[in-house]
Amino acid sequence: MISDNHHTRRKLHARNIEIFTYEYDDKSIVAEGVLKEDIQVPIYVSGREHPPRTVHHMVIQMRIECSSLTIKEIKVEMPGVPYEACKETAGSLDAVEGLRIAPGFTSKVRKILGKSKRCLHLTTLLLAMAPAVMQGYKVFNDTQPSSSEIPSDVMENYVVDSCWVWRKGGALANGLNPD
Repeated sequence: MISDNHHTRRKLHARNIEIFTYEYDDKSIVAEGVLKEDIQVPIYVSGREHPPRTVHHMVIQMRIECSSLTIKEIKVEMPGVPYEACKETAGSLDAVEGLRIAPGFTSKVRKILGKSKRCLHLTTLLLAMAPAVMQGYKVFNDTQPSSSEIPSDVMENYVVDSCWVWRKGGALANGLNPD
């Protein structure tokens, strides 16, 4: 932790995102993302004190067709929001049904949702879920002894250059395509 002996280290705020992947059937998985945001201290709004509380609690579930990595179904739950009007955005993610989780996903989501139609928290959660879907897909694929290798186009489009160890020209990426 950054050292600063002149200030008290009181935790003010926490945002947690958890993402789970479940089997749905032999061709699909379900990815579930949960965003919880907590205010850790009492705060004042318009001169009124408000106690520490969960200010955002949102859940997104997506059914993903594994052969194409397409979002076939999406559901949003908003068990905790700061304003009732926030719930009006719950259906905003319906517009991403049919979208493939593929390179360019983030920019497509931002374009589809626009700025005024979206909830920043739901968008943040959805965008965090996309890479986790890839990991869940890999695990789903590997649960069967007869599992096949992930198709090379998927590896090239989703894995190569996704991080340092999978950089193009690196040992792991070269193991995929030893030209």
